[in-house]
Amino acid sequence: QVQLVESGGGMVQAGDSLRLSCVASVRTFNYNGMGWFRQAPGKEREFVAAIRWSGGITYYAASVKGRFTISRNSAKNTVYLQMTSLKPEDTAVYYCAATTRLSWSTTRSSDFGSWGQGTQVTVSS
Repeated sequence: QVQLVESGGGMVQAGDSLRLSCVASVRTFNYNGMGWFRQAPGKEREFVAAIRWSGGITYYAASVKGRFTISRNSAKNTVYLQMTSLKPEDTAVYYCAATTRLSWSTTRSSDFGSWGQGTQVTVSS
């Protein structure tokens, strides 16, 4: 069974940076895409960023574009989310997700079949 394990969350102040990591327990060439979603208290889970494993095309939510960067390291079976200029509204549990689907959409979290347990990011003002 595939496992995704996130790390790197924490409590920071507005304007600070954090880097989240997600390590996959299987070789990531099995995946066509990996991404990050987040869920704030009382809100639905929302898309943050994703990357196509082949070619490295990236996608971002409008709310994080220009501040967050997703990247991957195939040799380490790891995907990263570099977050800069953090805002209080970025506070949420961040989940790593992966998909083996050839066709997937950032608007459909159901396209992602593997999920991590989540890591908390808290940004204070």
